Amino acid sequence: MLMAAGLAFTQIPSSAQAQDATCEIDRPVMFAGLNYDSALFHNAVARFIIEKGYGCQTDALPGDVIPLLTGTGKGDIDVVMEIWRDNVAEAWTKAEEAGNVSQIGVNFDDAVEGWFVPSYVIEGDADRGIEPMAPDLKSVDDLAKYTELFEDPEEPGKGRFYNCPSGWVCEKVNSAKLGAYGLDGDFTNFRPGTGAALSAAIASAHKRGKPALYYYWGPTWVMGLYDSTRLEEPAYDKAIFDALKTEENPTKATAYPQSTITIGVNNDFKAAAPTLITFLTNYETSNALVSEMLAYMQENNEKPDGAAMHFLKSKPDVWKAWVPGDVAARVENAL
Repeated sequence: MLMAAGLAFTQIPSSAQAQDATCEIDRPVMFAGLNYDSALFHNAVARFIIEKGYGCQTDALPGDVIPLLTGTGKGDIDVVMEIWRDNVAEAWTKAEEAGNVSQIGVNFDDAVEGWFVPSYVIEGDADRGIEPMAPDLKSVDDLAKYTELFEDPEEPGKGRFYNCPSGWVCEKVNSAKLGAYGLDGDFTNFRPGTGAALSAAIASAHKRGKPALYYYWGPTWVMGLYDSTRLEEPAYDKAIFDALKTEENPTKATAYPQSTITIGVNNDFKAAAPTLITFLTNYETSNALVSEMLAYMQENNEKPDGAAMHFLKSKPDVWKAWVPGDVAARVENAL
């Protein structure tokens, strides 16, 4: 297998190879080391099962989305654990059209994006002594009534909407939505400097039991740790949504699509390793499950490998459904 020049990779040592199973390929299985936590968690789970259950070695090539998807088309990468099918990169589409890659299974089909408030804003929280603040808040259409509740401390008289950092695609979409919903005069379009600053602002509001209006997505540790309610928007319409990304002042808006995340593989690897392909095809999680594991990482200052071990030990009913009994037994013994 050719390696892309200049790209470093991490390799599991040969001692990690299961002794009582024979791998169907004679080289390490190369994973795309996408640089965000949910993908790294899935890598860690799949690599442990492949090593301990199937007797294979695995590597991971770290990097950004586009180079790694391009590398999968070229054969430098065997497995990508997260392909966001509803927003797939052109590099993947070209490789798929060329017959070099395939999507073989659904990792999870309920990824979410949208505008959220803490659930206690609507429902209250008796355990914390929090009364409902806006019991009739259901949709974005209701937000104009609640500028005082979500008051911006720097612009009294306006509410604050926590948007994505500038430069993110979601920042442009959300900014367009504020205008299309007629809320740009009622709410400041607050853009934190980084993704970490956005999550910190949300965490701070939840910890203090304060109201907040924010964009966010899942699976993430924020969604795993903090009970949030997504506000209703008009049903997803692709044409309207695309216009939010391209038009200067769109007059209509729509909900974000609920994304399906698949597992992608290089087709040469697919042909060479049918048993591993069966496992990867069976691999299935959910937004809630992954958010729970990411929350575990955040609360315990764990790395993806630690979250994978926690998952494998605490959720055997989930992962044992992906593999035959003999593979499950080897993985369990390794744990």
